[in-house]
Amino acid sequence: MAVNPDPKPGRWILPLVILGMIAFTYFFVRELPEASTETSLVSGPDTSTTLPGGDGGDGEGGSSTTQAPSSLDPETQAYLDSVDGINTALAAQSTEIAAVNAGFNADPREVEYSDAESRFEVVATETAELAEQIRALTPPAALAANHTTLQSTIDLATASANEALAGLRSTDTGEVRNSAVDAYVQAAADFNTELTNTHNVANANA
Repeated sequence: MAVNPDPKPGRWILPLVILGMIAFTYFFVRELPEASTETSLVSGPDTSTTLPGGDGGDGEGGSSTTQAPSSLDPETQAYLDSVDGINTALAAQSTEIAAVNAGFNADPREVEYSDAESRFEVVATETAELAEQIRALTPPAALAANHTTLQSTIDLATASANEALAGLRSTDTGEVRNSAVDAYVQAAADFNTELTNTHNVANANA
């Protein structure tokens, strides 16, 4: 008759079960802190855009979302605001004249002659008025040279709009009109570039 070396083999089952539960609990709990931290970061309030001056107290805060107050004097700021508005309107006219010209050149034609003529007339009129608005402004002394460049650039746009209209009305096959439209678009882009230069000069002299 064989002798059982362990008369109570069942007594090892409970310790093994407990050991397995401890191991499971250990590995499960290890994952909890990291998951909890990430959730907190996502759901936490963003104070960077609500702090005064855009500063979070450590020099960074919400500086990427809040503009610093302008250090320009009121006269310079008012001048720049006026030119900014003119630049926006000039860019819109540039988009318009290019679109009309492309539609007139399309095959089949997407913009008929009468429509193209009236829209070219509007661009020419609007651009001339914008040029007069620039002419009526008195720039700060530090921006006088930039103002002269802005004026000559928008005058070129005015002349180009008139030339494009004349080319449309002529027997020209399109070379004069297309060149004039290209010149207008380039003048509008140059105006925008010079306006950026003007802002830089103003800030450098603030």
